Amino acid sequence: MTIRALICDELPVVRDGMRTLLDAVPDIDVTGTTDNGMEAIMLVRTARPDVVVTDLNLRTISGLEMIRRLGKEDPPPNIVVFTASDADKTVSDVLHAGASCLLGKDASPHELVTAIRAAAAGRAMLAPNVAQRLVTWFREQPETTASTQYPEVTDLTPREREVTRMVARGMSTEDVARELIIGVATVRTHLYRVRTKLGVRDRAELVSLAYRSGLIQSDGRGPDLDKRAS
Repeated sequence: MTIRALICDELPVVRDGMRTLLDAVPDIDVTGTTDNGMEAIMLVRTARPDVVVTDLNLRTISGLEMIRRLGKEDPPPNIVVFTASDADKTVSDVLHAGASCLLGKDASPHELVTAIRAAAAGRAMLAPNVAQRLVTWFREQPETTASTQYPEVTDLTPREREVTRMVARGMSTEDVARELIIGVATVRTHLYRVRTKLGVRDRAELVSLAYRSGLIQSDGRGPDLDKRAS
């Protein structure tokens, strides 16, 4: 399946460079480029890209605000953020806004292509230094019990718990469906019910709550947010 991608960056040389790179990848089709956050939203509505690759510095509105607004589209595109900043606040803001992948501007062409494929498959991917910081943070958290600190977790059915664990480990919706031998629509229904019961907005919050609540125990690896091809 061809992945449709929109490129957003304030620098023409970056936009043109990415387009040249991605045009050479057989399974990726660049639907357009822009340096304007508002224009990007309009392009998403007209061209319906699967993935939006964006910097955080854009004209009219910031990349972060654009990501938040795109999260309200139906269906929302998957987001790959490509930025020079790896500050903790930037990482937190980007993930909470709804981005699937976060790369540094020093990422290799292979890493960019891998991130786009991962995002299109519903997976997460972080720059190695960011992923390591998250793993370290998880290891430093005190052990908790779902029943005492997160009573809402006890409302999940056994199948909802199973789906949540698999998603939190980095599996895509399609992977979960194949593993459990159920339909993709059924997996999405389970995830909708899980998000409703737990009060989480997106995949990043679901992964975080799954670990904090003890729904899945850290095995030293943290969630599967490392670099993996889809």
